Amino acid sequence: MFDFSIVTNWVHSTLTSVMPEGWAVFIECVVIAVWIITLYALLAIALIYMERKVCGFFQCRLGPNRVGKWGCFQVFADVLKMLTKEIFNPKNADQFLYNLAPFLVIIASFLTFSCLPINKGASILDFNVGVFFLLAASSIGVLGILLAGWGSNNKYSLIGAMRSGAQIVSYELSAGLSIMTAVVLTGTMSFSGIIEYQADGWLIFKGHIPAIIAFLTYLVAGNAECNRGPFDLPEAESELTAGYHTEYSGMHFGFFYLAEYLNMFIIAAVAATIFLGGWMPLHIGGLDGFNAVMDFIPGFVWYFAKAFFVVFLLMWIKWTFPRLRIDQLLSFEWKYLMPLCMANLLLMTLMVVFGLHF
Repeated sequence: MFDFSIVTNWVHSTLTSVMPEGWAVFIECVVIAVWIITLYALLAIALIYMERKVCGFFQCRLGPNRVGKWGCFQVFADVLKMLTKEIFNPKNADQFLYNLAPFLVIIASFLTFSCLPINKGASILDFNVGVFFLLAASSIGVLGILLAGWGSNNKYSLIGAMRSGAQIVSYELSAGLSIMTAVVLTGTMSFSGIIEYQADGWLIFKGHIPAIIAFLTYLVAGNAECNRGPFDLPEAESELTAGYHTEYSGMHFGFFYLAEYLNMFIIAAVAATIFLGGWMPLHIGGLDGFNAVMDFIPGFVWYFAKAFFVVFLLMWIKWTFPRLRIDQLLSFEWKYLMPLCMANLLLMTLMVVFGLHF
């Protein structure tokens, strides 16, 4: 498995040989920032196109098929339209909070996106409390949603924001407990350490039934955290027009739109990192030839393949199940999902204490 730290260390040593270390670090930070923004935008375009095609497949229709071959330029046309739209500011809105909200949402999304270990040695933010940092950074987004609903001075926006706040805070508990189940098994909160632990087998296989339960509960809780169907009560069009971003237009709306899709990818990528081995290839005991072929596939290819597989599962859930009522949504979390996650965490702890895992 190729280690990208070889490349990054060579670049750093080359820059420090011709300029002061402070300038070298500054240039590296700028390059990394440009890389994150570019990858963020490309993934958003791919996910929006994938969402439309998957939705069309489940509804027995074609999806976008006019702008470009197979409709592949439809998303670019939508981006161009959004960039040329006027940014509208409601007269009676709290202008500071109204304009701050989309930036909080997009900043939280960028911070969590930067934690994803795409390949060995290609982690931007990787330290011994990486899981804790990711959970903390992701919780900033709910502040932007609440400020959007309050600052818009619109009853539909306020109701949608209150729904979203209650939903995200509730389901964050189940998502965190599911991740902690994996942390208990691996003994580390570093994403690179969790992936290294899976070198001889993915966590979903090594952790027996508790790991499978944690994976499934994480998918449900993560889907709810992204405000996606059947948990899309904050944006229920039939009740609240567009929910908390009803009053937004132009790129302010675009920030919410981008963050929703990239948060879905982040949820999927974290699931791939923790439960499906991250950049680790698929190995089957006794099949040395098969394992050797799998090792030839680059780590980042494995990572994105696993992440997009989980994205497809999340889309499958959205376009299969009907929308829940808000009381059903919260009852499901507090009465069923969170107790299940707590019991599963206890079961995993007992397995680790008594050495009952692979």
